[in-house]
Amino acid sequence: MGQPLPEQAAATDAEPFLKWAGGKRLLLPTILPKLPPIGHTARYFEPFLGGGAIFFALQPARASLSDVNAQLVQTYRAIRNNLDEVIDVLSSLKNTREDYYRIRKWQPRTPARLAARFIYLNKTCFNGLYRENLAGEFNVPYGCHRYETIVCDIDQLTAASEALATASLRTSDFVTAISSAVEGDLVYFDPPYITSHQNNGFVEYNARVFSWSDQHRLFSAARRLVNRGVNVVISNGDHASIRNLYANDPVFRIYTLTRQSTMASRASQRFLTSELLIVSTGLN
Repeated sequence: MGQPLPEQAAATDAEPFLKWAGGKRLLLPTILPKLPPIGHTARYFEPFLGGGAIFFALQPARASLSDVNAQLVQTYRAIRNNLDEVIDVLSSLKNTREDYYRIRKWQPRTPARLAARFIYLNKTCFNGLYRENLAGEFNVPYGCHRYETIVCDIDQLTAASEALATASLRTSDFVTAISSAVEGDLVYFDPPYITSHQNNGFVEYNARVFSWSDQHRLFSAARRLVNRGVNVVISNGDHASIRNLYANDPVFRIYTLTRQSTMASRASQRFLTSELLIVSTGLN
C-alpha cells in the first residue's frame, strides 16, 4: 500500500489534457495511496477513461484504456500516434466566439483534425462539458473564457503522448474492456455520475448518464474480477443506493471522499460534494 514502486514511477510530468466532468485530478492525493503498486508484469485497466487523471498519475508500464465515446478514444490515439499533426492544426485555431461555432460545425476526416477539434471544443466550450444532440452533433455553447485558456499546450500534449506510448486504446463497453484482466492486474472504474444529485433523486437523475441497471452490471463485473484475483477500485456517487449495493459484500471496503464541485461556472458558486471510493479488500 501507499506510494508506487520505483518501476511504476512517472516517466514524464504528464497530466490530463482534457477537462472532464467528474475528473479525479483534485482527488489524486486521496485516491493514489489506496491503489496497489503495479509491477511490469501486471496491467492497469481504465474502462471509463474520460480525462485519465489516474492513468497519467500512475503511468503504468502496461495499460488498457477504453471508453464508449469513440471521439474521445480517437483523440487519445491521435495524441499518441500523430502528435505533430495535431499540434499543427490545434495551434492554428483561434479562441473567439465566431471561430468556436465555425469549428463546432467541422466534420474532420483525418485523425489529427478530429483530435484538434475535440481538444479545441473541450478547452473553449462551457465548463468543458461533452454533450451531443439526438443527431449525434456536439452542441455545448461557447465558454467565453478567451484570455484564461491555452488551447494548444505543446508541453502538456507532448508529455501525454509519451505517457500513452505503450498504452492500448479501444472504444468499448466497460464489461468487454476488462474481460482479459487476470490475477494481479488493477482495474479502476470511474463511471459517469452526477454528485450534485445525492438525495432522493440520485438514481433517477443519474439514469440519464449511467442507468441503475448499468450500476448493477458494474457491481457484477467488479465481483467477477475480484473472484479471479484482480484488484478493483471504483469511484462512484455518494448515495445510500450505491452504499447498499456494495456494503453487503465483504470483499469491498467503502471510503467517503470530499472535494469541491468543479462544474459551476464560477468558483464562488462551487460547493463541497462527496463521492465514494470502493476498494476490494486486501488493497488497504
